Amino acid sequence: MTKILVRMIGLAVLCALLSACSQNEDALVVKLAHGLDTGHSVHQGMVYMAEQLDVYSNGTMRIDIYPGGQLGSERDLVELVQIGSLAMTKVSASPLEAFVPAMQVFSIPYVFRDREHYFSALDSEIGRELLESVDVARLKGMGYYDSGSRSFYMVDTPVDSPADVGGMKIRVQKSQTAVKMIAAMGGSATPIDWGELYTALQQGVVDGAENNPPSFYLSGHYEVCRYYALNEHTSVPDMILMSSHVWDLLNKQQQEWLQLAVDDSVAYQRELWQASTEEALAAVREAGVNVTYPDKQPFIAAVQEMKASYDGTEIGRLLNAIEAVE
Repeated sequence: MTKILVRMIGLAVLCALLSACSQNEDALVVKLAHGLDTGHSVHQGMVYMAEQLDVYSNGTMRIDIYPGGQLGSERDLVELVQIGSLAMTKVSASPLEAFVPAMQVFSIPYVFRDREHYFSALDSEIGRELLESVDVARLKGMGYYDSGSRSFYMVDTPVDSPADVGGMKIRVQKSQTAVKMIAAMGGSATPIDWGELYTALQQGVVDGAENNPPSFYLSGHYEVCRYYALNEHTSVPDMILMSSHVWDLLNKQQQEWLQLAVDDSVAYQRELWQASTEEALAAVREAGVNVTYPDKQPFIAAVQEMKASYDGTEIGRLLNAIEAVE
């Protein structure tokens, strides 16, 4: 096979993986998809990422964003990224545990002491280790977006203590660790795709769910669920993932530009997050949702046995490393 033919085949593959056909024939277009609303800070962070990449690359690279689950569920998108049919995606760390067992650590309740500890851990050596752990799944971890803390919201019953979760059907992400958490509180965990949850709540398939304030608001779930208890049981980051196949096809300069754009977007999105959380809570209160702040100690006590079950395991090591972060 001649060098020219090899080069032609390589260019053809690169064009297919990155969808490099655009108005500017010299521009390399990276396809990025996610499942959230365009008003979400995650999407806004990605728009900023695209703007920064355009600046860094002087217009020779571009990110095309497909929001709102246009290309499938989070699991679908991860699988597309794994085979290189999609260049990048955003996924919550919880369902990622089906691909990378180390991701279980983020779905264990009350791992982080507070938001300062949360960010310190993500930006520490242990955070980098967890980001790099996705390599085994043919993925490249590019950065962590803030996804706040997850709390319970219910259709027609308040949650003041773990006993109020008992006997309730609670939607969770497709995470066995999240299932264990709900079981520890006496509830029945029901994994349901995000795009199907509104109808499931409306039709009584589940009694409630758990998520952060912006997602609760932007999804419209507050229209069905009238009680929101901010017990903040888990802080599960969103992860920016890239196909290892696609990454390896980029040259060193292109890789540097893209990582810089991601890093910039991480800082920008984290700034947006707190404001979006406050706006979401104000909006759902205005809509008549009963927002409460239950005592966290009974919830912490309810999951102690679950957390202790990881002692002496690899997940236990990760928990200890996170706890040691100042």
